[in-house]
Amino acid sequence: MTPPPIPRPDHRRHVHVDAVDPHRRGTARGEQLRAHLPAALDVYDRLFALGGITPARVRDDAERALDAVGEFRPGARAEIEGIAHGAGLDPWRLAALNARTEILARSATVPPGECTTLVRRTVEPVEPTGGTAAGVRTFGVQTWDWHVELSAHWHTLESRGGRHTVVGLTEDGILGKVGINSGGLALHFNILGHARDGVGGVPVHVLAAVVLAEAGSVAEAVDLVRGAPLASSGSFALFDGTDATLLDLSPAGVFAVAPDERGLLVRTNHFLTPVPAAEEKTWLYQPDSGERHDFVRARLARLQSLPDTSEALARCLVTGPGEPPVTCLPDPAEALGRRWASLATVTLDPATRTAAVLDGTPADLGTRPWRTLTAT
Repeated sequence: MTPPPIPRPDHRRHVHVDAVDPHRRGTARGEQLRAHLPAALDVYDRLFALGGITPARVRDDAERALDAVGEFRPGARAEIEGIAHGAGLDPWRLAALNARTEILARSATVPPGECTTLVRRTVEPVEPTGGTAAGVRTFGVQTWDWHVELSAHWHTLESRGGRHTVVGLTEDGILGKVGINSGGLALHFNILGHARDGVGGVPVHVLAAVVLAEAGSVAEAVDLVRGAPLASSGSFALFDGTDATLLDLSPAGVFAVAPDERGLLVRTNHFLTPVPAAEEKTWLYQPDSGERHDFVRARLARLQSLPDTSEALARCLVTGPGEPPVTCLPDPAEALGRRWASLATVTLDPATRTAAVLDGTPADLGTRPWRTLTAT
């Protein structure tokens, strides 16, 4: 039986904010999301409850996370509080959204079913005459897989007024997720799981937003991430016009993975470096993550010529029946917390400072339009 299509709004929201003051940027976001945030919060409240996390614990975790954000970057806290102000909600409610990964890490009953990311770094050969230097180009793609109940609760974003303009995709109320900035730094985002994950550090979604707002290169981004207090896990695929790296973020530290001999970075949802892998939540992410990772790598290995455009790279993420669910479709027979779906497909290109967002799965390429955003 073919799974039913993923429900999607007729028009995907786009949030545009432009203010130097972070609280004002947040207020502008909150005003644009005011009618939509209660429904998103309701879904997360149900997911928290399903995971056995009491409302009192959610509030305590959210307030601790907000304090950690304020100590690390007061401006990020001000922006979260601004969203709450613009939406007419208590600040801890928005903090809970931004720390949803960390709060859900307490749950053993809401299993993750997550994203697949590909980044390619290409080096053009030097001309035999020696007249032209080698040219380097990077580009990437990912699926964003999450609970189908949240399919209406994300939007594209254009945020101006900080050090860098940022464009990309995020969930309603959450500062950042996947995107690219006017400095040419791109960030793809995946969740990982470590036995010591919890609340107390900077939430990984907030850290992604800070990286895109402040860093203008991979080197700057890595330095920023290494200086952040982390109590939870994730992966940032970071690339600019010439450089690319894949970070394992965890309470055990931050560890980098370089592109392979073909210039490829492949990420699903398990650690790729040994120190954090020693305490990985394998019971949550395996065998699914490993199967997707091996499948994509094997598919790429069979190609004589690697994709040379972002959209061509995205086609490598199309899967069907009998294959690991890189293209993820929800099972209507499953209950809340187990209906995973590829809610969006996102490509990032530092050369053009563009993020292209497909409100669909990789299998929808050619049948649904891309929304292209430019960070200038």
